Amino acid sequence: MPIKTIFLDRDGVINKEVNYLFKISEFEFIDGIFDALINFQKLDYQIIIITNQSGIARKYYKEKDYQILTKWMLGQFQEQGIKILDIFHCPHDPNSSCDCRKPKPGMIEKAKDIYDIDIKNSWMIGDKEVDISAANAGGIENTILVRSGHLIDERNSKAKFFLDSIKQAKEVINQ
Repeated sequence: MPIKTIFLDRDGVINKEVNYLFKISEFEFIDGIFDALINFQKLDYQIIIITNQSGIARKYYKEKDYQILTKWMLGQFQEQGIKILDIFHCPHDPNSSCDCRKPKPGMIEKAKDIYDIDIKNSWMIGDKEVDISAANAGGIENTILVRSGHLIDERNSKAKFFLDSIKQAKEVINQ
């Protein structure tokens, strides 16, 4: 049976934006993230995180550093009763010809290859237009840009909804 999925960007959506974040000591969850994800679970959504991590290719931090932070973050979610179905990351830099770096839909396509995802009833929540472009290219039409990360050009965005934070998502995603 196909699963409804909420795809989330990490930096600026789950945690406060910090350039090239890899230290647990610098990781700060966005206010309301736990309540939002618990609400999504109550609505029978699975949660998948898709994140560009070019700091790895730029050698600001190593893959191992990313994995340590990710394991810690997953533990924090688990303590709150939140199950993250999967996390996909692109370690490449913006000049890479990879298919995984947003705005390309590679991470969404990979998730669709692994899981039976109901794309029509799935959502993407991001803080940059590349998140929305990746979602649209991957067949996701339900999109939200949050103003808790990067500045966004709402007039030229293809996002369906604009919210100040993910904690407002329950006003939009309620079925």
